[in-house]
Amino acid sequence: MTGRSPPGEMIRLISLEEESRLFLRLRATLVWQMVRSMVTGSRLRLSLVVVLSGLFWAALYALFLEAFTFLDVLHADVISLLFNAFFSSLMLMLVFSTGILLYGGLYCSPEAKLLLTLPVRAETIFGHKVREAIWFSSWGFVLLGSPMLAAYGVVREAGWPYYALLLPFMLAFVMIPAALGGICCMALVGWLPRLRLQLLSAGVTVVCLGALWFAWTLLTEPRADALSAAWFERAFTRLSVMEQKLLPSWWLASGLLEAASTDQGGQIAGRSLAEAIKFLSLLIANALMLQLVAGWLASVAYRRGYSHLAGEVPARRRRRTGWFDRLLIGDSSSAGRPLRLLLVKDLRLFRRDISQWSQFLIFFGLLAFYFMNLSSFNYHNTYASMIGFLNLAVVGLILSTFTTRFVYPMISLEGRCFWILGLLPVDRDQIVWSKFLFSFVGGLVPCSLLVLLSDCMLGLPWSLIAIHEFCCFLLCAGLSGIAVGLGARMPDLRESSPSKISSGFGGTLCLVLSSLFIMLEVIAVAIPTHMFLLSRTLGPTLVASDGLLAVAGGAWGTAISLLIVAAAGAAATVIPMALGLRAFRQLEA
Repeated sequence: MTGRSPPGEMIRLISLEEESRLFLRLRATLVWQMVRSMVTGSRLRLSLVVVLSGLFWAALYALFLEAFTFLDVLHADVISLLFNAFFSSLMLMLVFSTGILLYGGLYCSPEAKLLLTLPVRAETIFGHKVREAIWFSSWGFVLLGSPMLAAYGVVREAGWPYYALLLPFMLAFVMIPAALGGICCMALVGWLPRLRLQLLSAGVTVVCLGALWFAWTLLTEPRADALSAAWFERAFTRLSVMEQKLLPSWWLASGLLEAASTDQGGQIAGRSLAEAIKFLSLLIANALMLQLVAGWLASVAYRRGYSHLAGEVPARRRRRTGWFDRLLIGDSSSAGRPLRLLLVKDLRLFRRDISQWSQFLIFFGLLAFYFMNLSSFNYHNTYASMIGFLNLAVVGLILSTFTTRFVYPMISLEGRCFWILGLLPVDRDQIVWSKFLFSFVGGLVPCSLLVLLSDCMLGLPWSLIAIHEFCCFLLCAGLSGIAVGLGARMPDLRESSPSKISSGFGGTLCLVLSSLFIMLEVIAVAIPTHMFLLSRTLGPTLVASDGLLAVAGGAWGTAISLLIVAAAGAAATVIPMALGLRAFRQLEA
């Protein structure tokens, strides 16, 4: 009979290689459809991403070109130490980020649930999801690493083999931390289901103790003048810790340095090229070996871990309310209790979504690590103020990415349960205000602490610290108002994916307005403050001869700039929230 196998004949399952090729075709089809949808339906966002990425790449290239030119003349030996420190830190970040992405993709996504019902091998599913995780976790490495490596090749006058080997080196390198992150993720879920919370608590405790110890060493050691002999000796001592020959970061750094070395005629020597190819082969061999280990582990532990994790969900729901949730609910009045309950609901969703709080901790933890290293120099007051405002802008930009990615879709994600909220004795305005308070308070606490840490490490006076904290308060309020207001004004109640919601027109508009708001807030205060400090440095003679400098750099200029940023912060908070509340009241479920 047509469509059936003859009696007694076994149905042959396709091989592992055929499954891999089938999933590669699936991945290629998904990528092609995503590119087509971006070109046809999201041209504004695509153009914005391309233009901003190009400007960012060009700015990084110019910065690295100047830095490598300076280091090549002054201390050429430090470049290898810098490469080792950069690639080793990046490898650790890629292990964590890939592990987190694989946890969400393998155990929490609807696609994984569908794939597990199909006659497909577990290692094939792992390979399909790890390719996706590598793309999302490594695009930042390409964006940051490519201008740095291109600038180094230009400074060293490297030949064409150096540029030809850049892409193979980078691809082989990112495969190693991706495989390590997958191995750690599957082992932790598969064999340690009851010890995950204890191990996570122990890991957080170790990281906190290490951060405290590192901060104590930075605060107690004497400051050295920039580029002095003592400063270079201290920098060499710290960076030499990262130079371990068993680490893939050392293989990558050594291979790139060998590929960039040239002889007296400006051509790469045969011995250097052979050494570079040896290091590349070493990276490829270890990447392939770890991929085989990860595939074998997926065949053994993936389905078991998924089953254990799915079986823990009912027990997790029976847990009692946490002490922080009870403290947040409190003995509030009947008017304010629904708002607090909505805040507790959003807080619980945030805690249960590992992709949110893990990225939040990683990005803000890296900023804290960078700010703690600012105490290694003795800064001039004017230069320290400029760095402080740049750090404030960086904190605001990172917060804007989180508000656009996670806060803007919060109203839209209530779509499937919106009819339940409509039946509850809850005012619609309270739903919107709960999202605003959740974003504002959740962003104000870490951002204000980071700005305070940056200013203390720079040694700024308390007047400048107060100005920075005031601007940080306005940034958190304005960014939360823009994200929540636009999310309520342009909700997409039929979409369940927050990434798709944030990648639409409303998410793009939210990101653009947030970036413009941050630029206005920082520039409006930074210019008068910088002119005031510059006038004090240059003396009263120049101040009297330059009327613009005298007006902008005086007390009146600073006061006017603070009024401007206060008005801009109020407008960015009130106007989007008013528009969002008006639209949300008239919304039909």
